Formats: sequence, C-alpha cells, structure tokens
Amino acid sequence: SSQQALEQARAVAEELEDLKAMAKGLEEENSELRRQARQLVRGPASLLPQNQQLLAECHGLREQIQVLAAEMADLEVRGGSCA
Repeated sequence: SSQQALEQARAVAEELEDLKAMAKGLEEENSELRRQARQLVRGPASLLPQNQQLLAECHGLREQIQVLAAEMADLEVRGGSCA
C-alpha cells in the first residue's frame, strides 16, 4: 500500500540522515588524526617555541611568587595580617 511505502521511505530517509551524521563524525575524527599525525611527524622541534613560551611564563610566575612571599614576610614582620 502507499501508506506502507511512505513509512518505508521515511525509515530509509532517517537511516540516510544517521549515516550522513556518522560519516561527518568520521570525517572530523579523520581530520583530527591527520593533524595529530602531522604534528608527530614534525616531532619535538615543532613544540619548541611553545615550550619556550611556557618556560618563560613559569619563570615569570616564580618571580611573582617570590615578590609576594617577600611582601607577606614584610607584613608579618610589621605585625600586619593578610586575612
């Protein structure tokens, strides 16, 4: 019957949409894996600038911590409170 054919067409259309969504997800995953592979091929040298930046930030934070620790010690000597 035409009702049965219509239901079948809807089911096929839904399955097609599901398959399209799955294909898109796989394409995105493939793209991410390719990006990761390119980065691995480039090796650690490609990460060097990023590592240097992080080390510089870490050094700056250590200096800030030392300054704050000195300020806290000074306040404690003066009898001040940090609370």
